[in-house]
Amino acid sequence: MANRHLGRSIALQSLFEWDFRALPDKALAAIEARNIAEFAPGIEENPFVHTLVGGVLKKRKEIDNIICKAAPEWPLERISYLDRTVLRLGLYELLFSDRKEVPAKVAINEAIELAKTYGGDASGRFVNGVLGSVYRELGEPGKNEAPRKRARPAEVPYEKMLIQKLGGAVVYAKDGDDIYLALVHDIFGHWTLSKGKIGDAPEIASESVETGTVREIKEELGLNIKIKEAIGFNEYIASDPEKGKIRKQVHYFLGESEFVPLTLGTSGGLDDARWFKLRDIVSLNFYPDTLPIVTKAVNILLKK
Repeated sequence: MANRHLGRSIALQSLFEWDFRALPDKALAAIEARNIAEFAPGIEENPFVHTLVGGVLKKRKEIDNIICKAAPEWPLERISYLDRTVLRLGLYELLFSDRKEVPAKVAINEAIELAKTYGGDASGRFVNGVLGSVYRELGEPGKNEAPRKRARPAEVPYEKMLIQKLGGAVVYAKDGDDIYLALVHDIFGHWTLSKGKIGDAPEIASESVETGTVREIKEELGLNIKIKEAIGFNEYIASDPEKGKIRKQVHYFLGESEFVPLTLGTSGGLDDARWFKLRDIVSLNFYPDTLPIVTKAVNILLKK
């Protein structure tokens, strides 16, 4: 049970990518397998992820009709891809899952948490409103049931958490008088920086952060970059299904490349890569922790 929230997140990501890219139904299996391998290797809930993805696919038309009835002022095509996918997942669990395995309140609460985590400012309220409406139509099943207590995993002190190093770069290139940045786009709608794990395989276990960053950029963008200087550092805590909580430390660099076509790798979670002129990046949707890194790099480049 401890991995089910992670399983729902992987199902969400897989269904989102499939819907956003308008892919055929048969493409979902490969997307699901890739996301499990990328974001949750060793997860014990593979059948759970497969049940969610396959169930939503099978019941999609029926679920979409329910969404239209529960939110008549919001035509399906006007609902954001993320919110629509969360609603499909939540309604599948609410309507078609075994209530002993997934009580109605759990289905609703998990969907709301996914919406808050991955959606916009109003996503949680929107999902809560739609699922709450359907829940009331069902007669509020399990309303008076006492919530089941879950065993809490042992807390690992911050200083004893495993550390995973990552390297990323603001990659720039010059073409005439113009300066361009190479950015990648993730399936949740943000432009961000190319980055990857450092020393995550035996043959590269001893590589430096700089060397690993150069390697990762080559794998993800097809670029040969030259590290110019360090420009930032972020640390955040993530949960691994096998290792527990991990401190992820991301080192960012300013890296120079030739202005050549980008070749997006197959690491998963990304759907586009482009060069942008410096003046055009102000309108892009960045993550809050990425924006200061990009801003610092731009300020350095404008002074060169």
